Amino acid sequence: MINLEKAHILLNQHLSNENLRRHCLASAAVMKAVARRLGQPEEDWEILGLLHDMDLDTTRDDMKRHARVAAEILKTEGLPEHYLKAIMAHNEETGVVRETVLDHALAASESITGLIVACAMVYPDRKISSVKAKSIAKRMKEKHFARSVSRENILECEKAGVPFEEFVDLALSAMSQIENELMQ
Repeated sequence: MINLEKAHILLNQHLSNENLRRHCLASAAVMKAVARRLGQPEEDWEILGLLHDMDLDTTRDDMKRHARVAAEILKTEGLPEHYLKAIMAHNEETGVVRETVLDHALAASESITGLIVACAMVYPDRKISSVKAKSIAKRMKEKHFARSVSRENILECEKAGVPFEEFVDLALSAMSQIENELMQ
């Protein structure tokens, strides 16, 4: 298994877009919190959150390849097969079906980050720590707000075993702890 230090190196080697890197950092933080809640390996899940979009520099124009390229790279680094599957399954366009708790957790975790950042951006201080869980719940119902964020993917937190309200609290707390890195 790749360690966290190696994961950061791989991310920086393969992904140059700073906004996407911040998304990956946010996803990693949420995945770590979800792993802790579910009694799963925190560092492994954090690494998956960090690396799930590492191939977007090369696959952005071909979403059917997105996540497959990342999985190919990570396979050569020794990432276990079930982790590779979770990375591929986070992108519906690969055709890989989400089946496991990990698959659902990654899809939900990486999706909620966009909604949380979008909410923070409309607050006067633009801070994640100012966002309230009830604001996230309200914005979930507003299809026009952060319209590229899949509400269905966020709700997969329940398939992972974490009720929506608790998932929102976990995600807000995790992202608030690193908001200085995320909101630059």
